Amino acid sequence: MTRILGIDPGYAIMGWGVIEKTGNKFKPVAYGALTTDKDMPMPMRLKTLYSGLMDIIAEYEPEEMSIEQLYFNDNAKTAIFVGQARGVAILAAANSGVEIYEYTPLEIKMSITGYGRAEKQQIQFMVKTLLNLKEVPKPDDTADAIAAAICHGRNGDAKKKMFAMR
Repeated sequence: MTRILGIDPGYAIMGWGVIEKTGNKFKPVAYGALTTDKDMPMPMRLKTLYSGLMDIIAEYEPEEMSIEQLYFNDNAKTAIFVGQARGVAILAAANSGVEIYEYTPLEIKMSITGYGRAEKQQIQFMVKTLLNLKEVPKPDDTADAIAAAICHGRNGDAKKKMFAMR
């Protein structure tokens, strides 16, 4: 059995999901979203995310983390802030000895739905179906984080670690 933490990076909402993989079966452990207030200064937002992730890692003890690779959008300022939040997630995992893997949005969609250009609703439906959940995890960022964890569970053996841990 392997416990995997999936992360959908964001600085306002950071989705997270912990699943267990046994063989080729997945079981949900816990999931949710860390949020920060838009009026908080950025350093405090990052500190809040880091602290929340450290608590999640301590409670659920994942061995591996799957994080969505940052894709550049039209708003450079937003991309930089999301990149900072992503860095905080990587730091929390690294400081906790969790192996870190990254996947592009295309890889995650392909792994979950078989189609790299799948819509959000398709991802959400498949997450709900694959984990036999009663309803789609909310907010959307949570379902995306779980999708990242499932993607790693399906592809992790072929994927190299993002960083060599010492």
